[in-house]
Amino acid sequence: MSSLLYYIKKEDHSGERLRKILEENRYIRFVSLMGVDLGGNATDEKIPVRLVLEDVEDFLNSSIQTDGSSVELYNIATLNNAKVDLKADLDAVWFVDYNHDFIDEETGCPVGTLKIPAFLIHDNKKVCSRGTLERAEKYFKNSITDIIRNNPEILENTNVNNPDDIESIELTAATELEFWVNTPEDKADLEKLFVSQSLKEQYWKRTHGVIRTCLEKCLIALENYGLEPEMAHKEVGGIHSSINIKGSTNHAMEQLEISWKFNKPLQAADNELLVREIVYDVFESHGLEVSFKAKPIHGVAGSGAHAHVSVAAKLKNGGFINLFAPKDLKNDYLSPIGYASLMGMMKNYEVLAPIVTNTNDGFNRLVPGFEAPVCVVTSLGHTYETPSRNRSVLVGLIRDIEKPKSLRFELRSPNPLSNKYLVIAGCYQTMLDGIKSIAELKKFDTKELEAELSKSPSDKGFYLEEGRAYRDENNVFNYYTLEERNARFGQPPETVYEAMLAFETHPDKLKSLTQGAVFTDAIIDSFKVGSLDKWKKKLSSRIIDRNIRLLTSFVKLHSNDNMDAIDEVMWDAIEQIKYDLMKNTLKGPSIYGMIKSAIDVGNYKEASDLQIEAKKKMEEIQQLYVNYRKNIF
Repeated sequence: MSSLLYYIKKEDHSGERLRKILEENRYIRFVSLMGVDLGGNATDEKIPVRLVLEDVEDFLNSSIQTDGSSVELYNIATLNNAKVDLKADLDAVWFVDYNHDFIDEETGCPVGTLKIPAFLIHDNKKVCSRGTLERAEKYFKNSITDIIRNNPEILENTNVNNPDDIESIELTAATELEFWVNTPEDKADLEKLFVSQSLKEQYWKRTHGVIRTCLEKCLIALENYGLEPEMAHKEVGGIHSSINIKGSTNHAMEQLEISWKFNKPLQAADNELLVREIVYDVFESHGLEVSFKAKPIHGVAGSGAHAHVSVAAKLKNGGFINLFAPKDLKNDYLSPIGYASLMGMMKNYEVLAPIVTNTNDGFNRLVPGFEAPVCVVTSLGHTYETPSRNRSVLVGLIRDIEKPKSLRFELRSPNPLSNKYLVIAGCYQTMLDGIKSIAELKKFDTKELEAELSKSPSDKGFYLEEGRAYRDENNVFNYYTLEERNARFGQPPETVYEAMLAFETHPDKLKSLTQGAVFTDAIIDSFKVGSLDKWKKKLSSRIIDRNIRLLTSFVKLHSNDNMDAIDEVMWDAIEQIKYDLMKNTLKGPSIYGMIKSAIDVGNYKEASDLQIEAKKKMEEIQQLYVNYRKNIF
């Protein structure tokens, strides 16, 4: 398989070169345009290669019409205006997706589909996730170039000696992927998973059997596609697999992580979609299920997919200077641009948060105790010379004194199904708000900027809000109570509805996203409407129905012969919660009944409040039933 073609770079995207490539690699039988809608869903329209070869130039430079009802563009592609076009991105890397279960008879190779990243166009506008990130990249580069030209002193504490030495501004982004794998139909033993996680029995341990084979195959595939994998390992979640009498792995349930090299933002987001497909195909071909859900198993570690962002100056002499890095890393944490970028993300996170987390599953992950961020806070380090990796914060500073080029920010809240195109675009938009502000205020002293970021809630800042703290070097999960965290860092949303309210309640912060027409009003509205629509439908059907099935499985286990009074007390408590959640009576509806009624009449606030109450009761009853079951002989 080493002779297979895996990717086509920009320099080969002409009609002439594409024709030659397709004619030489006859096992590539289809071409697919991959647009990404606002829900993060990628299209896969297979077009026979023979049709593309009829007029390659026209295929590459015109648009292919599709039905807007098949993509997630709420309030944009409407019933009376549903025409959406797919237009190939000639600048992105194109990948060949192989079906290893279908061998081409003529060549003996697996049938391939050339996947071309594309833009979704409606009314002559790019209305998709890829188009939004493309605009964000362009706007950030142009804006910071203008800021540097008009405020050259912003570079004084960097390793750029003269603004005229800069040839261009370069943005880099990286993502990583955590996921769970298990043998089909295996049910989680929550207690075993929790104990294994607490003892860190799985983290960084050696993989075995089919898990090891699949992980190694994934890394080799990433190499073939030019993604330059950097690491793969076990994550904290999981339990030991067992081997059956035939020597095969069964009862596998493990959490894994894969990371690969950074790239330009748009390409980095494209790459993550490819990695997800590779992981799914490899593990599924070996009979294992893969879950990219943020919290596939209640009570144990969820899966993150952190986003890393950085900004550099490409010099005319060919060098690269990280614009987040100060001139002396032993005397400062960040440069003025670095501090401003971090403050911009922190101040405006209320409107970035709904883009990062817009599903019920995503909110299930953001709970204390599982290394997922729960409040808006950052960490810089205990001293300039001692980099810190505080894993309890929202945005981490990745910093190595010996490697200034690697300095970057790590946003820790995204999960594997977060729309990374919009997340990365939102990062650069909010960072730019901070950079613009310090330029307007002429605040370029790094010590003053560090003090601003490190201010206490009672301090009045020149950019950051009074009543809030934004930096903390403690483990914020353990150092503060819930009430103290909320008072110090702001109260985070608990449901999709509460998250989407931020677009309305923080109009000034919303401007950080809409500046430069990057996130247009139509895109914000579409994203919000789509998120709320999925939230209410999944809440009123899937979530409630799943919880009812779980509740009905909680049955009485004790009898008069083997009981103690404590069994009766615990069972009465279980019964009461089941009653409160599920049982509709003449006196009134159950909590689940009230949720459905609230959604039906459009009272989303009430539905959201009841969802929070129901979630707490579900957590309580699950623990009660575990304790009750343990006490039965």
